[in-house]
Amino acid sequence: MSALDIVRIPALSDNYVWLVHDPASGETVVVDPAEAQPVLAAAAARGWSIGQVWNTHWHSDHTGGNAAIKAATGCLITGPATEAARIPTLDRLVGEGDSVRLGDHVAQVLAVPAHTAGHIAYHLAQDAVIFVGDTLFAMGCGRLFEGTAAEMFANMTRLAALPPETRVYCAHEYTESNGRYAAVAEPDNAAIAARLAEVAALRRAGEATVPTTIAAERATNPFMRARDAAELAARRAAKDLFQG
Repeated sequence: MSALDIVRIPALSDNYVWLVHDPASGETVVVDPAEAQPVLAAAAARGWSIGQVWNTHWHSDHTGGNAAIKAATGCLITGPATEAARIPTLDRLVGEGDSVRLGDHVAQVLAVPAHTAGHIAYHLAQDAVIFVGDTLFAMGCGRLFEGTAAEMFANMTRLAALPPETRVYCAHEYTESNGRYAAVAEPDNAAIAARLAEVAALRRAGEATVPTTIAAERATNPFMRARDAAELAARRAAKDLFQG
């Protein structure tokens, strides 16, 4: 099975859209298109034909490009069944235990509610890749807009159990601000200090800081490292107010 080509496409102010191509089948999927134009341009520049869109949740900065991409390509759009009423462009509804395919590459759908009630992730175990939307960020997690700290703690526990080499593709460039909070949450964590310095250098150079890995998050993510739901709740509340 050939390796996937995964292209990062900046969108809006701090979003990343992921363009995923399987060279063996020639199939291409877009994950969480915030907007259409840069995605269509990136695919055209590579000679790739978009056949699918995968949405992780209903927020407009993850679904805003759905309609225009579908109009331009006739693609099939997949997303969380429990959020179908909020994503009118969906063709295929999925949830925990379902799977989707890109050529011979199979992604298992994981239910990871908390940021939104129906949030899902797409885990391609054979490729050691997971698309997590706004559930897990580099050194952070999503805000608890529609769910609870207990749900997010369960998500963090589940994701932490994935193989450490798993590459984590999230949907925002939040790493530097997350890292500044992480350094406050765990001031004695040398791994956080070292990573924050690396991230700051990358951002000064105009470089992206994601994807990340499960190993890196186990070592430096204060939400994944929370000992229980109460500690995660306290850290999430503190991060929501953090001005650093």
